[in-house]
Amino acid sequence: MIITRSPLRVSLGGGGTDLPSYYSEYEGFLIAGAIDKYVYITLHQTFVDELIIKYSSLEKVKDVEDVQHPIIRESLKYIGIEAPHLEISSMADIPAGTGLGSSGSFTTALLKSLHALKKNLVHPEQLAEQACHIELERLAEPIGKQDQYIAAYGGLTCFEFLNDGTVTAFPLKVSNDTLYNLEENLLLFFTGYSRSASLILKEQDDRSKLKEEKIMEHLHFIKELAFESKKALEEGDLVHFSELMNIHWRYKQHRSKNMSNQQIDAWHELALNNGALGGKLIGAGGGGFLMFYVKDKVLLRQVMKKAGLHEVRFSFDFEGTKLIIQS
Repeated sequence: MIITRSPLRVSLGGGGTDLPSYYSEYEGFLIAGAIDKYVYITLHQTFVDELIIKYSSLEKVKDVEDVQHPIIRESLKYIGIEAPHLEISSMADIPAGTGLGSSGSFTTALLKSLHALKKNLVHPEQLAEQACHIELERLAEPIGKQDQYIAAYGGLTCFEFLNDGTVTAFPLKVSNDTLYNLEENLLLFFTGYSRSASLILKEQDDRSKLKEEKIMEHLHFIKELAFESKKALEEGDLVHFSELMNIHWRYKQHRSKNMSNQQIDAWHELALNNGALGGKLIGAGGGGFLMFYVKDKVLLRQVMKKAGLHEVRFSFDFEGTKLIIQS
């Protein structure tokens, strides 16, 4: 029995600059925080001459090539798992399509479990690179590298995406007081909308590949906001960080017509008028979670609950993708 887990994440600045169509020419920078909500993979060797795969569907196949789930199929092939007699199950604390990077977390947790089966040691950097290889290259998903890297590393981490494809990771240098304030005053509310990040990111990726002046200027500005957010967080200026979240959200809304809708905009405005200093939609857009930094938690929680939004409380995760059980 092998059980692995991989954290979900919240973006703290620079999202979108991790797309290859952008960083391959201009280099990207972002800050992300892993949270204590996880994707779990359970792997169990069986006596049955087939692969049994359980996720939102159930698959029973004789050959890896017949696996329908694309990430599972390509990961099995990449690690070199050919024989059946294996059962793979996945579970998650938060549903997919909610903007918290579940696909990258799923891929890193799966690869970690397969490496454990093969008795391989794998560094977080290698794990993230392999997850990106599966999703971006083998499956040609029009996504960035943020999710795989923050899932593998954990923590509050800065990432530089260099134009040669390499990624540099280093910790955000916040004080303990700032860390505690973030955990106490960053609130997540589920909008009730789920969506495919790939569909939204494909539009941006296509426009980036065409080097549209408007989208390039937009992403340059988002990158500068990320550097400014890093400075604000490391100096403990969380009021300014909140203001930057609002600016980021206003610019993000112009990236795609599918980024938001009238209801999400109304909830954002409602929060700013009832205890929130700043906030934005997490992830590619179109749904998922709204995140706010607040000055009055009690008021905001009351108002958002009345508006029908469900809060998910969290702390930051500093372990990244890890092996929980191997027996």
